[in-house]
Amino acid sequence: MKMQYRMNQRTKDQISVIGLGTAYLPEAGMKEAVDALQYAAENGINYFDLAAADGKAFDQFREALSDVRNQVLYQIHFGADYSKVTYGWTLDLEKVKRSISWQLEHLKTDYIDYGFIHCQDELSDWETYQRNGVLDYLLGLKQSGVVHHIGMSSHTPSVAQKILDTGLVDMMMFSINPGYDFHHGDYARGGVDERTELFRRAQRDGVGITVMKPFSGGQMLDAGRSPFGVAMTRNQCIRYCLDKPGVLTVLPGVRSKEDVKALLTYFDASEEETDYSVVGTFAPPEASGKCVYCNHCKPCPVGLDIGLINKYYDLARLGDDLAAEHYRSLELTASDCVSCGHCDSRCPFSVHQSARMQEIAEYFGK
Repeated sequence: MKMQYRMNQRTKDQISVIGLGTAYLPEAGMKEAVDALQYAAENGINYFDLAAADGKAFDQFREALSDVRNQVLYQIHFGADYSKVTYGWTLDLEKVKRSISWQLEHLKTDYIDYGFIHCQDELSDWETYQRNGVLDYLLGLKQSGVVHHIGMSSHTPSVAQKILDTGLVDMMMFSINPGYDFHHGDYARGGVDERTELFRRAQRDGVGITVMKPFSGGQMLDAGRSPFGVAMTRNQCIRYCLDKPGVLTVLPGVRSKEDVKALLTYFDASEEETDYSVVGTFAPPEASGKCVYCNHCKPCPVGLDIGLINKYYDLARLGDDLAAEHYRSLELTASDCVSCGHCDSRCPFSVHQSARMQEIAEYFGK
């Protein structure tokens, strides 16, 4: 097993493609939590979300990772309130200040890698966040060096777009899984195109995406609870998220060292074990005919990386010059397609890839 990393284009941080969330960690005892966190760090996981379900998580992190604090990255949320120990959400400036002070004290750290504008799901939340002075407080800590970079979390594409418009954000936490992307679940906000547009914009702007709820609270892993009646594996869900434009890391919650070990099997899994093309069987009509870069069409007889070619094309059309550059540096491009139709017959989303290769070749001038 060898950890993989992706770079945030705006901050230049190298971020492990699997990180950890903290929704379930407080359920573990101190020893079990410390073992899990230390094992994660020893195996290359360097990115941790601290929107914890309970304040006990901060003491667990202090005990586990204080010695390697300069080797790990914390995203800490300005709006997550631990005044009553269990998680609460607030837009009150004084509560935010007290909570941040409390979190830093319990973590025994004097800086925050990514300070997050927390859980902005309604435009009214964002308006209040600015009006109440919480945003100014966060920006002030960035100016003083306590906060290194700005992030934001949301479940709502339209609100996330509005915050991205400010140009302040270096990282975005967003909920991604097949259920939410295809209209199932409490956080299934925005249509297929609206969500895809957000992910593509993030990549174009160099804003990294950290993924929350990749398993939809475990629903995607259980046929009885899945909205589709089909169970997916952890590895399928992780790859599904990592194939989305802009995504740098997936942040599943864990309760134990064994949970961390299970996540790390992703790096030893075969192509077949991570193949999530089953989602094509329950995708809504509006997803049909649109490439999701799953590469189920492989192997191409000519050797084209069809998923990557499609991704670079979609991003280049949005004005992503770097994607266009990457496309032109490919050893084989769309112009090398021989229109054999192999990919057309294999695409679970009914994309006519051979015709699309011609379209892409024309766009890039052959």
